[in-house]
Amino acid sequence: MLGVGIDWAEQFHLVALGNPDDGVSEVVRIEHTAPAVAALIARLARVEPDPTEVRVVIETSHGMLVEALVDAGYTVLPVNPDLIARRRGPARKKDDTEDARIACLLALDRFTTLRPLIPHGPVAAELRAIARDDERACRDERRLLNRLRADLIATFPAALAIAGDDLGAPTFLRLLQSWPTAAELRAATREEITTLARAGRHGWPDRFADRIEQALNSTDVFTARDYLVRAKADTIRLCAVQLLAIGAQRRSWEKRMGELLLGAPRGGRARQPRPAPEDGGSPRPHSFPGGEIYLSFAGLGDRLAARVAGEIGDHIDYFTSPNALQCYAGKAPVTRRSGNSEFVVAHRLACNRHLRDAVQTWAFCSLSSSGWAREFYDSHRARGHTHHATLRALGNRWLEVLWHCLTRGALYDEALHTANRNRALAPKPAAA
Repeated sequence: MLGVGIDWAEQFHLVALGNPDDGVSEVVRIEHTAPAVAALIARLARVEPDPTEVRVVIETSHGMLVEALVDAGYTVLPVNPDLIARRRGPARKKDDTEDARIACLLALDRFTTLRPLIPHGPVAAELRAIARDDERACRDERRLLNRLRADLIATFPAALAIAGDDLGAPTFLRLLQSWPTAAELRAATREEITTLARAGRHGWPDRFADRIEQALNSTDVFTARDYLVRAKADTIRLCAVQLLAIGAQRRSWEKRMGELLLGAPRGGRARQPRPAPEDGGSPRPHSFPGGEIYLSFAGLGDRLAARVAGEIGDHIDYFTSPNALQCYAGKAPVTRRSGNSEFVVAHRLACNRHLRDAVQTWAFCSLSSSGWAREFYDSHRARGHTHHATLRALGNRWLEVLWHCLTRGALYDEALHTANRNRALAPKPAAA
C-alpha cells in the first residue's frame, strides 16, 4: 500500500509519500499546474501500479487536484484540518511539511476511520454544483432583502405598505429600480405605473396603482430627512437590481435542476417532462438516476430534491444500510455512555452539512403535505421535544424511506407507507 499525504495551497502543494514498512519516505513539492499534477500521478503509478492500493489524505474535498486524483482511481480521504492540527504535538507548531507527513501517516493507518470521497458522475456533479450555488444565492437574497427592508424603513416607509408580505416581488423591485424614493414615485404618472406592472406580468395593474396611491397619501408614515433620502436612493436601486438578477438566475437554475432530475424540460400546464422523442429528433438528455423517485416524495420540489439528490450522489449502493445514509446526513443520533450515565447527542458534527441542512428543510416542508409526518411531529412536540430536534428525528425517518425506495427503484407512495407504518406500530396480540 502507498500512503500519500498532501498539504495543498493555491500556488503549490507538499506531497508526502510512504508505505507501512518504512513510514514516510519523502516529501516533495509540486506546483499547482496541470503538467505538474500529471507528473505526480505518473510518479505514483510507477511506485504503486494498482490504484486501489493508493490512499490519499488531503484537507479538501474539491478542486482540480482532487478531481485528478479521483480520475486516476485513487482512494481520496478528505479530512478536517482540525484532525491534523490535533496531531502536531504539544507545541502546536504549524509547518506545511509536517502537516503533509501527518496526513501521510493517517493514510497509512488502515484502522483510522476516514470516509472516502464518493465520486459523482457528470450529471450528479452538475446537479450538486447548481444546487449548492442556488443555496448560496438564496442566502445572499435573504441578506439583501433584510438590507433593503432596513433602508426602506429609514427613508421610504410607504414602500413597505406597497410591498405587503412579499418584499421580493419582481414588480415591486422594478418599481424601486425606477423610483427608489417617495418623491420620485409621486412624480410618476398612473399610466407609467400600470405600464410597468403590465410589463412585469402583474395580474392586477390597476389595483397595484391604487395601492401605491393609498400608501403615498397615508399620513401614518414618517418623513425622512432629505439628505438621508438622497444618500440611500442609489443603495435602494442597487439592492433592487441585485435582487432581480438573483431571482432570474435562481429561476433558471430551478429549470435546469428539473431537467437534470427528469431528463427533459417541463412543459404544459401540468409542468410535466416532455415525452421522449420517437423517430428522429434529438435524443433526450441523460437524467439523474432515481430523479423521479426523489420528486415523488412529499415536500420535495425541484430545488430541494436537487439539493438532496446532488449530495447523496448517483450511487446509492455506497450506503450499505439506511443507517449509513442517516449518519452521512447527520441525522442519526450519537449515544455516549460512561458508567451508569447515558447521553444522547442528537446533532452529529461529522457529516455532510449541505445534506444535513437540506434534509432538515425537507422534514419541515413535508409537514404540510404528508399526514404521517404531521402526526409524527405533533406527537414528538407533545412529549416536550424541541422543534429542531423533532425535525431531525423526522428527517431520520424520511432518509430511511428514501434509502429503501432508491435501492428498490420504487416511487414513494404515501398511502402504502402510511399503511405499513400503522401496521408496524399497531400493538401485537398477546400470545395464547
